[in-house]
Amino acid sequence: MPRAHRAVLVPATGFALVAALLSGCDSGSSADGATKSDTSGAHSQHAPEATVTVEVEEDRFSPADITISAGDTVAWHFDGDLPHGVQGIGDKAMGINSPLFEVGDWSHTFTAPGEYRYLCPIHPDMRGTITVEKT
Repeated sequence: MPRAHRAVLVPATGFALVAALLSGCDSGSSADGATKSDTSGAHSQHAPEATVTVEVEEDRFSPADITISAGDTVAWHFDGDLPHGVQGIGDKAMGINSPLFEVGDWSHTFTAPGEYRYLCPIHPDMRGTITVEKT
């Protein structure tokens, strides 16, 4: 039997963010201290950025605790019967705030070293920590 597609409601601010990202309009920096990538052709002296996937299961994030390098991206993959989201805990993690998903993907690039704690806003016992190390 074919799998039914589920609608996902995205807050209006989510559309504004997507439009800004797609248009390339930004101020050159982000709330977590990230700066816009240099596209002048200069070569970086560090390893290429990586993407780590966290599976959002019915009652947990898997893996819940990960360590990455500054500049790496974490992608959360949602595929279940219950809605979940990703919401940062504390000032350092304020930029981590996904829409709610039953099925879909959402990602965040971490540019500043530190520890970022997060939870599911609907199921606060679902928690995780991302440790970002300096490259």
